[in-house]
Amino acid sequence: MKKNLLLAAIAFSIISCNKTVEAKDFKTAYIDTQKMMEDYTEAKELDEKYKTKGEVMGRELEVAAKNLKAEMNGFQQNAMAKGQAWAQQKGAELQQREQQLQYAQQAMMQQLQGESGKEMDTLVKSVKQLIKDYGKEKGYDYIYGTGDAATVLYAKDSYDITKDVVKMINQKYAAKPKTDKKEEKTEVKK
Repeated sequence: MKKNLLLAAIAFSIISCNKTVEAKDFKTAYIDTQKMMEDYTEAKELDEKYKTKGEVMGRELEVAAKNLKAEMNGFQQNAMAKGQAWAQQKGAELQQREQQLQYAQQAMMQQLQGESGKEMDTLVKSVKQLIKDYGKEKGYDYIYGTGDAATVLYAKDSYDITKDVVKMINQKYAAKPKTDKKEEKTEVKK
């Protein structure tokens, strides 16, 4: 009885292996994710927003760094004239200010990376959902990604749907209420 059951299970597994779906039955395509993000309007605007914000914040630190450098140059000239005690005290003060400036620069970079990272994560989630919806709508079984995180080693160019997807996500972004876009631009100016 056990042998018959075992033979039946083996026969069933052999038969089921022969009924696999052939690759020809699947509708597949790929997207060059790097190109898509380069051409996606919202991603470009997000990149520009943080580039501008970084430049504004950087200018403030640049002014402080120039002032500190000028003081350090003056320190070297005055150290001989004002004596060793003054030089040690002023030197320690300047060194402390230089360290504070470095901490401020690191804090600025972390703030920008944190803010842009959150927004980029939200954007990527949104794009993934849009691609999923696009795939369902167009009847794709698989949509692969190429670019930075390549998951396709080869595909015919005719399977490339990057332009179609970029067009679709840019249209959806353009259809967003204009107040959302204005708020983002206002935040950058602050």
